[in-house]
Amino acid sequence: DVQLVESGGGSVEVGGSLRLSCAGSGIILSSAFCVGWFRQAPGKEREGVAAIRNSGGETWYAGSVKGRFTISQDSARNTVYLQMNNLQPEDTATYYCAAKKLCYRLTLRASDFGYWGQGTQVTVS
Repeated sequence: DVQLVESGGGSVEVGGSLRLSCAGSGIILSSAFCVGWFRQAPGKEREGVAAIRNSGGETWYAGSVKGRFTISQDSARNTVYLQMNNLQPEDTATYYCAAKKLCYRLTLRASDFGYWGQGTQVTVS
């Protein structure tokens, strides 16, 4: 039973920080996987935020978060993290992690990802 479970969301002040976690269950997030973070605000389309491949060998960030967010992976804990610094109101959204197996090229196309978590809410105010 494959599950991805996000945690770490919450409410923070502008300029604050949060660290989101995406823990795999029933799946090993190996170097053959891509793991992506996506977010969706009410009334808006889901957008890619960051992605990681090869256990950190490659990373990608949306321009809106570059320099503020960092994606990383702890293979021993089978967990991918998203460190979010200097949060702004426009970062308010539900954040989802997703995984793609047999990922030989970094991607943040949502349709490429076969496994999705249920999301964790981030509110910046």
